[in-house]
Amino acid sequence: MSEQTTTPAVVTENRASRVGNSGTSGPSRTGGGSTPLQTEYGTTSIADGVVAKIAGIAAADVAGVHSLGGGAARAFSAIRERIPGGTTNHAQGISVEVGEREAAIDVDLVAEYGVSVVDLAEGVRRNIITSVERMTGLHVIEVNISVNDVHLPQDDPQPEPAPEPRVA
Repeated sequence: MSEQTTTPAVVTENRASRVGNSGTSGPSRTGGGSTPLQTEYGTTSIADGVVAKIAGIAAADVAGVHSLGGGAARAFSAIRERIPGGTTNHAQGISVEVGEREAAIDVDLVAEYGVSVVDLAEGVRRNIITSVERMTGLHVIEVNISVNDVHLPQDDPQPEPAPEPRVA
């Protein structure tokens, strides 16, 4: 019976428990109990989408990242970008949990063939942490990276040959 009472606690633990809102899990960066986002003059809150977009751009900037997101997300994005006026979703493949002072980030990506996955993950993690912390003032407590696929050069669509001119 004791196994049944401890198992659900482990199963139901989620990312929300990773991001503390009280800020007691880490030292204050500015001292005196204030942070870049909470000062004596007011509080700044940052939406999850803002952090996701910053993390997505930072991840895509790393050499060896072919694309972000799973197969269905990439297919939908390709369709959206072909529609006139369509935009690129920079937060594709990124999910975030943002607290008052901390953020946790999950990344799904496709790696280029021949790139060390370990080195790629470390580079993506470092670039995301640096970018998010510098731009938002949030402390990034973790960046989890999931490599879903490896892109092969022969997977790129080959351009169709130009039609031969017809002389009448």
